[in-house]
Order: sequence, then structure tokens, then C-alpha cells
Amino acid sequence: MNKKFDIVDKSIVPSENENNLIDFFINPDEKEKQSILKNLDFDEHALSSALDPDEISRVEFEKDYTFIIWKCPKNYSFDTQLQFNVSSIGIFLTTNKIIVIMNEEYDLYDRKEYKKINSLVDYLLKILFYTIRHYVEHIKAINMMSKELQEKITISLENKYLVQMFNLSESLVYYINAINANNTVLIKIKNNAQKLGFSTDEIELLDDLIIEGNQCLKQAEIYSTILGGLMDARGNLINNNMNMLLKKLTVINVIFLPLNLIASIGGMSEFSMMTQGVPWQVSYSLFIISMIFLGWLTAVWLNKLSNDKKSYRKKLK
Repeated sequence: MNKKFDIVDKSIVPSENENNLIDFFINPDEKEKQSILKNLDFDEHALSSALDPDEISRVEFEKDYTFIIWKCPKNYSFDTQLQFNVSSIGIFLTTNKIIVIMNEEYDLYDRKEYKKINSLVDYLLKILFYTIRHYVEHIKAINMMSKELQEKITISLENKYLVQMFNLSESLVYYINAINANNTVLIKIKNNAQKLGFSTDEIELLDDLIIEGNQCLKQAEIYSTILGGLMDARGNLINNNMNMLLKKLTVINVIFLPLNLIASIGGMSEFSMMTQGVPWQVSYSLFIISMIFLGWLTAVWLNKLSNDKKSYRKKLK
């Protein structure tokens, strides 16, 4: 899908003009790809890179255009996974046109950030600025979700919330890699700002972008460290909750075990039949004594087995 825009009164407006200033290609089909390569004289490898979600951020300065691969946070949709991902967009900047190629649509033309645009370079910087702010918003959302999951993990007996926490931690790692690569692109653009014809105001905006990118990276690293460092502790909480449940079940078993034993002894009709010639007071007394003796032997054997294991561990140490 192709969307065309122009800059009118320092704002982005839709255009039907063939010589429009801004082109958006959203998940272009084969026909649109061939049109881009033929009419705009771009490199086929660069076009493929712009549509590759795993492509690393970079900037290339060609004779007729500047090509940027920029990592963006994907639009988040709520599901059970709670996972945030990143994708790539390709930006081709020439002296009289800017072309943005992406796999899915991002709001890069209908926001308040895209006002007071003085040039194509100014618009390019505002695109980069918006994506950094988008990262910041997602990082704040991840922080809020992690706090909610902490409360659920405290009382949970399942691994579901722990898996969701792991997904958030994994998302932050992807964000850190993407933001760090984007910051490298910004620094390289700044080093070539005069070559690209940046004005003083545009260079100042680029400096602000670098500061914003570094702050965003630092924030993501802090949250990632916190999440990663507490994953084991949260797993132990789930294990502790399970142990408490097992403890309660054990207490219930201890309460009902003597009752089951008495009921079992009283209901041994086969034993009564086998000991018909013996008074029941004697037969049942001998049976109970033998049970006590067998239980004592079992306890002695288990105690000896435990002591042998302790001695073996001491020898190993």
C-alpha cells in the first residue's frame, strides 16, 4: 500500500501530486517493489533490508540518497504472552523526497509531533524522535505490568505469571539491543551532519535525539536488571506457596490417619475368621503390638539411612 503526503503550512497532509515530498510504502507488493526500484533508482538489497524485521540498524550515505535502517517497537496487542517485539523500517532521504518503507503501518504522519515541519530533514528527525518516545512509553508499560505480576506471583501456585514475567524481561533485552543500535545510527548521522546539509536547528534537534536515546537505553537497562535479578526470588515465592499448601495437606492427613487405622482394624473380618479359636482380646492385642514393633523397626531403619547420608556428605566435604 502506498500513501503520499506533502508538507503544507509546516504540516503533513495527504497528496495526489506525482511530485509529492513524502511516500509511505506499507508492506509493498511485488509491483510496488519494482516501481520503487525502477523509478527511484534504489538498491535492491537496501529495499530487502528495509523489509527485514531482523535487520540491524545502520545508515549508508550514497551519492544520491541517504539510507537508514531504523528499529521501531511493534504496535502492542494485549494477549496472554505479554511480549513486546521490535521491527525495522527503511528510510530513503534524497534532496527532494523522503520514502519510508515498513512491514506494518506506524503512525508517522498523523500525530501532534509532526507539526511545525520546516524541511524533509526536520521531518526525518521527528520520525526518529517519535519512535524513541514510543520505546519510552512501552518501557513504562512493561514496568507497570511487572508490578501487577509481582502481586499475582505472591499468591500464585502456578508458573503462568512467572512465564509472563520472563517474557517481559526478554522483551527488554530486545529493546536494549534495538535502542543501542539506533543510538549508533544517530551518532553517525551527527558526524556527517554538515555533509548532509543539516541546519543549526536540525543539529540541535539531533543532539536532543541522542540525549533522549541514551536516557531511554539507560531506563531499559535498569528495568531489565531489576527484572532479571528478581526472577529467582519470584520463582521461590511460587515454590514457597506450594510448600505451604503441601504442609496443610500433610496436617489434614495426620489428623485422619489414626481414624483410618482404627476403622481398618475394626473392619478386618478375614483376620477374625483366621483367629476364631483365639479370644479376640488376645488376637487383636498381638496384632496391635506387632504393628507397633514393625513401625519402630521402620523408624530405626530410616534414621540409620539418614545418618549414613550425613556421614557420607561430611566425608565429601
